Amino acid sequence: PKRTRFRNQHRGRMKGISYRGNHICFGKYALQALEPAWITSRQIEAGRRAMTRNARRGGKIWVRIFPDKPVTVRSAETRMGSGK
Repeated sequence: PKRTRFRNQHRGRMKGISYRGNHICFGKYALQALEPAWITSRQIEAGRRAMTRNARRGGKIWVRIFPDKPVTVRSAETRMGSGK
């Protein structure tokens, strides 16, 4: 989404297996996660770059996921608390 009402979200939890979007609709190859985890925009970009490097000129790549959940991580050796 272009603009959301709040900057940060609650984490929530992942339960169950996703049946939507877990098979290839178009194209020949796909990249699939082996275990459930929140995926960041940097991870998507890294995967896209690796695929474009291998595909060279002939390939077309569709990115069918959007990182609309802000994943925040506290840096190492930082005390707990003091807001999000």
